Amino acid sequence: MDAPAPSPSPAPGPEAITADTIREAARRLEGVALKTPCLAAPRLSKLTGANVFVKYENLQPTASFKERGAYNKLVSLTEDERRAGVIAMSAGNHAQAVAYHAGRLGISSVIVMPERTPFVKVAATEGHGARVVLAGETIAESATRCAEIAAEEGRLLIHPYDDPRIVCGQGTIGFEMLAEVPELDILVVPIGGGGLISGIATAAKAIKPDIRIIGVEAALYPSAYAALRGEPGHCGGSTIAEGIAVKSIGALTLPIIAALVERVILVDEPTLERAVNAYLTLQKAMAEGAGAAGLAAMLAEPDLFRGKTVGLVLCGGNIDPRMAASIMVRELTREKRIIAIESDYPDEPGLLGRITSAVGRAGGNILEVTHNRLALTHLARETGIRLTIETRDDAHTARVIAAVEEAGLTVRLTETIDGRF
Repeated sequence: MDAPAPSPSPAPGPEAITADTIREAARRLEGVALKTPCLAAPRLSKLTGANVFVKYENLQPTASFKERGAYNKLVSLTEDERRAGVIAMSAGNHAQAVAYHAGRLGISSVIVMPERTPFVKVAATEGHGARVVLAGETIAESATRCAEIAAEEGRLLIHPYDDPRIVCGQGTIGFEMLAEVPELDILVVPIGGGGLISGIATAAKAIKPDIRIIGVEAALYPSAYAALRGEPGHCGGSTIAEGIAVKSIGALTLPIIAALVERVILVDEPTLERAVNAYLTLQKAMAEGAGAAGLAAMLAEPDLFRGKTVGLVLCGGNIDPRMAASIMVRELTREKRIIAIESDYPDEPGLLGRITSAVGRAGGNILEVTHNRLALTHLARETGIRLTIETRDDAHTARVIAAVEEAGLTVRLTETIDGRF
């Protein structure tokens, strides 16, 4: 016989999210969630023209802010709800946060994830003691299976954002940021379902009513941006900010966003990549796409923030290492610090030596050489040569090309954003 589902309490609305309920969440989180540092970031300040401070939520045990809301929700469950166990649907940070704190509290948890979820995320979630169920090609299909299991086993759904306890847990970040840096003028917060920005805005406005709250979404998933305008949100596509790739803004969070958030900025994929790279190379901090979205908004619209004291929430650091490496190489290419030069030449002895010597004299670092005699695109007595080269900047790139041309060899500059060395 199926286990009876615990009787849920009436679903509260936005009025349940107040400065006082967030303060209660902060008391519950004492000694559980890290009070992560909010530190000045001089190199990001130089990059953006603002006075930037970063809240490092990537330092939480599961590398994400999601722990705050997950614990605040789980610790509030009745004994009947704890015995019945919980269930959540997520492909990332919410999954790990629920699994982690459910395990710590002795609560059985099931996490439903899409079938194509990377193994590293599945393994991390299972490592926290959860039973992982892989179901569906998409998050929506996983949600359907999640609801079925919840009904079959009587488990309580832990929603990632449409729950006051979740929102209040996330809102504790706002109190902590202003306690450390009371002079903040603007907070820039990523938006997925809206739980993080709703909580932070409620807390921050209670302390400093004139503080400005700016939201940011991936341009491919403008759910809040569209909802605030009463327009249909056309969401879809592959984004590196998968943590905020949410097609529907929360019913609970939308009214709070409408009341407290000044505007929502949409950022495209190249700008998100640039922001991830800036955290990695300038701050030496690991940021996933969603975690870097606030910085991406500053890069997209610098005039809005120039001269202001700005707080960024680096909300998560769970980025695939291969993705991080690819982004860094792509940014080097965009900055002309990795280039490729190629051409077709008569196939004669010493040719390759002439090219590589010229590059070496100009101080270029050769990463890869492709010497192709067999392609049918060349004449029988020709060879194609392609060099991938590391340079210091645009001026150095120009000197390398000039050195090759001075050696009597013509070359053309080609794109290298294929991640190859």
